[in-house]
Amino acid sequence: MSARLVNRRRLLGGGAALAAATVLGAPTIAQARTRVRLGYLHVVAVDGHIWTGLDRGSFEREGIDFDLHEFDTGPEVFEAMMRGELDVASAGGVISNYLALDRGRGFLINDIEVATAQLWVRPALGVKAIADLRGKRIATTMKTTAHIFLDRALRANNIKPSEVEIVSASMPDAVRTFIAGDVPAVALWVPFNVAVREALPDAVKLVDASAFYPQSAVLGGWAARKDYFDGNSEVLSRIIRGWIDANDHMVRNSAATADALQAHYKSSRPADITEAFKAQKLYSAREWRRLYADGTVAKWLQQVSDFFMADAGVTGALRASDYFDTQLYLAAVG
Repeated sequence: MSARLVNRRRLLGGGAALAAATVLGAPTIAQARTRVRLGYLHVVAVDGHIWTGLDRGSFEREGIDFDLHEFDTGPEVFEAMMRGELDVASAGGVISNYLALDRGRGFLINDIEVATAQLWVRPALGVKAIADLRGKRIATTMKTTAHIFLDRALRANNIKPSEVEIVSASMPDAVRTFIAGDVPAVALWVPFNVAVREALPDAVKLVDASAFYPQSAVLGGWAARKDYFDGNSEVLSRIIRGWIDANDHMVRNSAATADALQAHYKSSRPADITEAFKAQKLYSAREWRRLYADGTVAKWLQQVSDFFMADAGVTGALRASDYFDTQLYLAAVG
Protein backbone atom coordinates (compact mmCIF):
# COMPACT_ATOMS: atom_id res chain seq x y z
CA MET A 1 0.00 0.00 0.00
CA SER A 2 1.33 3.43 -0.84
CA ALA A 3 -0.13 6.80 0.00
CA ARG A 4 -0.92 9.50 -2.50
CA LEU A 5 1.61 12.26 -1.83
CA VAL A 6 -0.32 15.49 -2.13
CA ASN A 7 2.77 17.62 -1.50
CA ARG A 8 0.81 20.83 -1.03
CA ARG A 9 2.69 22.77 1.59
CA ARG A 10 0.64 25.86 0.82
CA LEU A 11 3.66 28.08 1.27
CA LEU A 12 2.62 31.66 0.82
CA GLY A 13 6.31 32.31 0.56
CA GLY A 14 8.34 34.04 3.20
CA GLY A 15 8.37 37.29 1.28
CA ALA A 16 4.64 37.22 0.63
CA ALA A 17 3.86 36.46 4.26
CA LEU A 18 6.12 39.24 5.50
CA ALA A 19 4.68 41.65 2.99
CA ALA A 20 1.18 40.85 4.16
CA ALA A 21 2.22 41.36 7.76
CA THR A 22 3.77 44.74 6.92
CA VAL A 23 0.60 45.89 5.20
CA LEU A 24 -1.42 44.92 8.27
CA GLY A 25 0.99 46.69 10.54
CA ALA A 26 2.03 43.46 12.25
CA PRO A 27 5.58 42.66 13.37
CA THR A 28 7.64 41.14 10.58
CA ILE A 29 9.47 38.56 12.67
CA ALA A 30 10.26 35.46 10.62
CA GLN A 31 8.99 32.18 12.09
CA ALA A 32 11.35 29.23 11.96
CA ARG A 33 10.07 26.69 9.42
CA THR A 34 9.46 23.05 10.31
CA ARG A 35 8.58 20.34 7.80
CA VAL A 36 6.08 17.78 9.10
CA ARG A 37 4.99 14.65 7.23
CA LEU A 38 1.24 14.42 7.81
CA GLY A 39 -0.97 11.47 6.84
CA TYR A 40 -4.73 11.87 6.65
CA LEU A 41 -8.04 10.64 5.21
CA HIS A 42 -9.67 12.80 2.57
CA VAL A 43 -12.99 13.19 4.37
CA VAL A 44 -14.33 16.46 5.79
CA ALA A 45 -14.44 15.15 9.38
CA VAL A 46 -10.71 14.42 9.20
CA ASP A 47 -9.07 16.89 6.83
CA GLY A 48 -11.52 19.80 7.03
CA HIS A 49 -9.34 21.47 9.66
CA ILE A 50 -6.22 20.84 7.59
CA TRP A 51 -7.54 22.50 4.43
CA THR A 52 -9.13 25.35 6.34
CA GLY A 53 -5.89 26.01 8.18
CA LEU A 54 -3.83 25.84 5.00
CA ASP A 55 -6.20 28.18 3.16
CA ARG A 56 -6.16 30.69 6.02
CA GLY A 57 -2.41 30.48 6.57
CA SER A 58 -3.01 29.22 10.12
CA PHE A 59 -0.18 26.68 10.02
CA GLU A 60 2.01 28.93 7.90
CA ARG A 61 1.98 31.56 10.62
CA GLU A 62 3.15 28.94 13.09
CA GLY A 63 6.05 27.95 10.82
CA ILE A 64 4.58 24.55 9.93
CA ASP A 65 5.05 23.19 6.41
CA PHE A 66 3.05 20.02 5.83
CA ASP A 67 4.04 17.32 3.39
CA LEU A 68 0.58 15.80 2.92
CA HIS A 69 0.02 12.09 2.34
CA GLU A 70 -3.54 10.99 1.57
CA PHE A 71 -4.85 7.53 2.49
CA ASP A 72 -8.14 5.69 2.03
CA THR A 73 -8.52 4.39 5.60
CA GLY A 74 -7.34 5.15 9.12
CA PRO A 75 -5.55 1.82 9.55
CA GLU A 76 -3.46 2.62 6.48
CA VAL A 77 -2.50 5.98 8.00
CA PHE A 78 -1.36 4.42 11.25
CA GLU A 79 0.51 1.60 9.53
CA ALA A 80 2.44 4.14 7.48
CA MET A 81 3.23 6.13 10.61
CA MET A 82 4.47 3.01 12.38
CA ARG A 83 6.77 2.31 9.41
CA GLY A 84 8.33 5.73 9.96
CA GLU A 85 6.89 7.24 6.77
CA LEU A 86 4.88 9.86 8.68
CA ASP A 87 5.50 12.07 11.68
CA VAL A 88 1.88 12.89 12.46
CA ALA A 89 -1.50 11.43 11.51
CA SER A 90 -5.06 12.75 11.42
CA ALA A 91 -7.79 10.09 11.39
CA GLY A 92 -11.24 9.17 12.66
CA GLY A 93 -12.38 6.76 15.36
CA VAL A 94 -9.53 4.39 14.52
CA ILE A 95 -7.28 6.50 16.79
CA SER A 96 -8.92 4.80 19.79
CA ASN A 97 -7.72 1.44 18.47
CA TYR A 98 -4.11 2.07 17.53
CA LEU A 99 -3.30 4.40 20.41
CA ALA A 100 -4.65 1.87 22.92
CA LEU A 101 -2.22 -0.61 21.34
CA ASP A 102 0.65 1.81 22.02
CA ARG A 103 1.03 2.73 18.35
CA GLY A 104 1.54 6.45 18.90
CA ARG A 105 0.42 9.27 21.17
CA GLY A 106 -2.71 11.35 20.70
CA PHE A 107 -2.60 15.10 21.29
CA LEU A 108 -5.50 16.78 19.48
CA ILE A 109 -9.20 16.10 18.78
CA ASN A 110 -10.92 17.36 15.63
CA ASP A 111 -14.57 16.63 16.26
CA ILE A 112 -17.25 14.16 17.25
CA GLU A 113 -18.31 12.05 14.29
CA VAL A 114 -22.02 12.37 15.03
CA ALA A 115 -23.47 11.19 11.71
CA THR A 116 -20.50 10.44 9.48
CA ALA A 117 -21.16 6.68 9.54
CA GLN A 118 -24.17 5.32 7.65
CA LEU A 119 -25.75 1.94 6.89
CA TRP A 120 -26.97 1.52 3.29
CA VAL A 121 -28.89 -1.48 1.91
CA ARG A 122 -30.30 -2.73 -1.38
CA PRO A 123 -33.95 -3.82 -1.14
CA ALA A 124 -33.58 -5.57 -4.50
CA LEU A 125 -31.09 -7.92 -2.84
CA GLY A 126 -33.45 -8.83 -0.03
CA VAL A 127 -32.66 -6.26 2.66
CA LYS A 128 -35.28 -3.64 3.45
CA ALA A 129 -34.79 -3.33 7.22
CA ILE A 130 -32.06 -4.01 9.76
CA ALA A 131 -33.84 -7.21 10.82
CA ASP A 132 -33.23 -8.54 7.30
CA LEU A 133 -29.46 -8.43 7.85
CA ARG A 134 -29.33 -11.70 9.81
CA GLY A 135 -27.28 -14.18 7.82
CA LYS A 136 -26.30 -11.52 5.26
CA ARG A 137 -22.92 -10.11 4.17
CA ILE A 138 -22.11 -6.51 5.09
CA ALA A 139 -19.15 -4.65 3.62
CA THR A 140 -17.22 -2.15 5.74
CA THR A 141 -13.70 -1.31 6.93
CA MET A 142 -12.87 -3.00 10.21
CA LYS A 143 -11.28 -1.05 13.08
CA THR A 144 -12.81 2.24 11.93
CA THR A 145 -15.70 4.56 12.76
CA ALA A 146 -17.91 2.60 10.36
CA HIS A 147 -17.14 -0.66 12.16
CA ILE A 148 -18.02 0.84 15.56
CA PHE A 149 -21.27 2.19 14.16
CA LEU A 150 -22.21 -1.10 12.51
CA ASP A 151 -21.69 -3.01 15.73
CA ARG A 152 -23.91 -0.60 17.65
CA ALA A 153 -26.61 -0.58 14.99
CA LEU A 154 -26.77 -4.38 14.97
CA ARG A 155 -26.85 -4.73 18.75
CA ALA A 156 -29.48 -1.99 19.07
CA ASN A 157 -31.69 -4.16 16.89
CA ASN A 158 -30.99 -7.38 18.80
CA ILE A 159 -28.66 -8.79 16.15
CA LYS A 160 -25.38 -10.26 17.34
CA PRO A 161 -22.37 -9.41 15.15
CA SER A 162 -21.81 -13.16 14.85
CA GLU A 163 -25.17 -13.43 13.06
CA VAL A 164 -23.86 -11.49 10.04
CA GLU A 165 -20.78 -11.84 7.86
CA ILE A 166 -18.63 -8.72 7.84
CA VAL A 167 -16.62 -8.33 4.66
CA SER A 168 -13.72 -6.01 5.49
CA ALA A 169 -11.99 -3.97 2.79
CA SER A 170 -10.75 -0.45 2.24
CA MET A 171 -13.77 1.86 2.07
CA PRO A 172 -13.49 2.48 -1.69
CA ASP A 173 -13.44 -1.29 -2.24
CA ALA A 174 -16.26 -1.89 0.24
CA VAL A 175 -18.45 0.61 -1.60
CA ARG A 176 -17.54 -0.85 -4.99
CA THR A 177 -18.51 -4.30 -3.69
CA PHE A 178 -21.89 -2.94 -2.59
CA ILE A 179 -22.52 -1.14 -5.88
CA ALA A 180 -21.57 -4.28 -7.83
CA GLY A 181 -24.22 -6.23 -5.95
CA ASP A 182 -21.80 -8.63 -4.25
CA VAL A 183 -23.17 -7.66 -0.83
CA PRO A 184 -26.63 -6.31 0.07
CA ALA A 185 -25.41 -3.84 2.71
CA VAL A 186 -22.51 -1.51 3.46
CA ALA A 187 -21.52 0.48 6.54
CA LEU A 188 -19.66 3.50 5.22
CA TRP A 189 -18.67 7.02 6.14
CA VAL A 190 -19.36 10.22 4.25
CA PRO A 191 -18.59 11.22 1.53
CA PHE A 192 -18.77 7.63 0.19
CA ASN A 193 -22.55 7.91 0.44
CA VAL A 194 -22.37 10.19 -2.59
CA ALA A 195 -21.06 7.38 -4.81
CA VAL A 196 -23.82 5.07 -3.57
CA ARG A 197 -26.58 7.59 -4.22
CA GLU A 198 -25.32 8.33 -7.72
CA ALA A 199 -24.83 4.69 -8.74
CA LEU A 200 -27.85 3.16 -6.99
CA PRO A 201 -30.93 5.40 -6.87
CA ASP A 202 -32.87 2.55 -5.28
CA ALA A 203 -30.41 2.05 -2.40
CA VAL A 204 -31.74 3.00 1.03
CA LYS A 205 -29.96 4.56 4.00
CA LEU A 206 -31.43 2.76 7.00
CA VAL A 207 -29.70 4.65 9.81
CA ASP A 208 -26.68 6.82 10.60
CA ALA A 209 -24.58 7.23 13.73
CA SER A 210 -26.66 10.13 15.05
CA ALA A 211 -29.17 7.54 16.27
CA PHE A 212 -26.66 6.58 19.00
CA TYR A 213 -25.59 10.09 20.06
CA PRO A 214 -25.02 11.43 22.69
CA GLN A 215 -25.10 8.08 24.49
CA SER A 216 -22.04 7.20 22.44
CA ALA A 217 -19.50 9.52 20.88
CA VAL A 218 -16.72 8.67 18.42
CA LEU A 219 -13.86 11.15 18.31
CA GLY A 220 -11.47 11.77 15.44
CA GLY A 221 -8.15 13.51 15.92
CA TRP A 222 -4.38 13.72 15.65
CA ALA A 223 -1.59 11.45 16.82
CA ALA A 224 2.17 11.38 16.49
CA ARG A 225 4.76 8.62 16.38
CA LYS A 226 5.95 7.91 19.91
CA ASP A 227 9.51 9.02 19.22
CA TYR A 228 8.32 12.12 17.37
CA PHE A 229 5.94 12.99 20.20
CA ASP A 230 8.70 12.65 22.79
CA GLY A 231 11.14 14.90 20.92
CA ASN A 232 8.93 17.53 19.28
CA SER A 233 6.50 18.95 21.82
CA GLU A 234 7.20 22.50 20.61
CA VAL A 235 6.35 21.57 17.01
CA LEU A 236 3.15 19.82 18.10
CA SER A 237 2.19 22.90 20.11
CA ARG A 238 2.55 25.02 16.99
CA ILE A 239 0.35 22.58 15.05
CA ILE A 240 -2.25 22.89 17.81
CA ARG A 241 -2.16 26.69 17.68
CA GLY A 242 -2.65 26.61 13.91
CA TRP A 243 -5.50 24.14 14.37
CA ILE A 244 -7.16 26.41 16.95
CA ASP A 245 -7.26 29.29 14.47
CA ALA A 246 -8.76 27.04 11.78
CA ASN A 247 -11.21 25.39 14.16
CA ASP A 248 -12.65 28.60 15.57
CA HIS A 249 -13.06 29.98 12.05
CA MET A 250 -14.98 26.81 11.14
CA VAL A 251 -17.22 27.17 14.20
CA ARG A 252 -17.95 30.86 13.61
CA ASN A 253 -18.36 30.61 9.84
CA SER A 254 -19.73 27.15 9.08
CA ALA A 255 -21.50 28.02 5.81
CA ALA A 256 -18.51 29.91 4.41
CA THR A 257 -16.17 27.11 5.50
CA ALA A 258 -18.28 24.48 3.74
CA ASP A 259 -18.22 26.59 0.57
CA ALA A 260 -14.44 27.01 0.76
CA LEU A 261 -13.88 23.28 1.30
CA GLN A 262 -15.59 22.59 -2.02
CA ALA A 263 -12.32 23.48 -3.78
CA HIS A 264 -10.71 20.44 -2.14
CA TYR A 265 -13.52 18.00 -3.02
CA LYS A 266 -13.99 18.61 -6.71
CA SER A 267 -15.90 15.38 -7.28
CA SER A 268 -18.54 16.36 -4.72
CA ARG A 269 -21.35 18.87 -5.04
CA PRO A 270 -21.63 21.84 -2.64
CA ALA A 271 -24.66 20.14 -1.05
CA ASP A 272 -22.54 17.03 -0.38
CA ILE A 273 -19.89 19.09 1.41
CA THR A 274 -22.52 20.87 3.47
CA GLU A 275 -24.01 17.50 4.43
CA ALA A 276 -20.60 16.15 5.43
CA PHE A 277 -19.84 19.30 7.41
CA LYS A 278 -23.07 18.95 9.37
CA ALA A 279 -22.36 15.26 10.09
CA GLN A 280 -19.61 16.26 12.52
CA LYS A 281 -19.97 18.15 15.80
CA LEU A 282 -17.48 20.93 16.31
CA TYR A 283 -16.69 22.84 19.49
CA SER A 284 -14.87 26.11 19.92
CA ALA A 285 -11.31 25.92 21.25
CA ARG A 286 -12.54 27.16 24.63
CA GLU A 287 -15.27 24.50 24.75
CA TRP A 288 -12.73 21.82 23.89
CA ARG A 289 -10.56 23.15 26.74
CA ARG A 290 -13.32 22.30 29.22
CA LEU A 291 -13.83 18.83 27.71
CA TYR A 292 -10.09 18.09 27.87
CA ALA A 293 -9.75 19.38 31.43
CA ASP A 294 -12.77 17.64 32.98
CA GLY A 295 -11.92 14.21 31.57
CA THR A 296 -14.74 14.06 29.01
CA VAL A 297 -12.38 13.60 26.05
CA ALA A 298 -10.58 10.73 27.78
CA LYS A 299 -13.93 9.12 28.66
CA TRP A 300 -15.17 9.29 25.06
CA LEU A 301 -11.90 7.89 23.73
CA GLN A 302 -11.91 5.11 26.31
CA GLN A 303 -15.38 3.82 25.47
CA VAL A 304 -14.35 3.36 21.84
CA SER A 305 -11.07 1.73 22.87
CA ASP A 306 -13.06 -0.66 25.04
CA PHE A 307 -15.05 -1.74 21.98
CA PHE A 308 -11.97 -2.29 19.82
CA MET A 309 -10.07 -4.17 22.51
CA ALA A 310 -13.03 -6.40 23.35
CA ASP A 311 -13.63 -7.13 19.67
CA ALA A 312 -9.98 -8.12 19.19
CA GLY A 313 -9.74 -10.01 22.49
CA VAL A 314 -6.94 -7.73 23.70
CA THR A 315 -6.27 -7.34 27.41
CA GLY A 316 -3.86 -4.97 29.12
CA ALA A 317 -4.26 -2.17 26.55
CA LEU A 318 -3.31 1.40 27.38
CA ARG A 319 -5.97 3.61 28.93
CA ALA A 320 -6.99 6.79 27.12
CA SER A 321 -5.65 8.81 30.04
CA ASP A 322 -2.22 7.36 29.20
CA TYR A 323 -2.26 7.34 25.40
CA PHE A 324 -3.81 10.79 24.92
CA ASP A 325 -1.92 13.86 26.14
CA THR A 326 -4.22 16.72 27.19
CA GLN A 327 -1.53 19.06 28.48
CA LEU A 328 -0.19 20.23 25.11
CA TYR A 329 -3.64 21.43 24.11
CA LEU A 330 -4.45 23.01 27.48
CA ALA A 331 -1.18 24.93 27.41
CA ALA A 332 -1.69 26.06 23.80
CA VAL A 333 -5.27 27.24 24.20
CA GLY A 334 -4.40 29.32 27.30
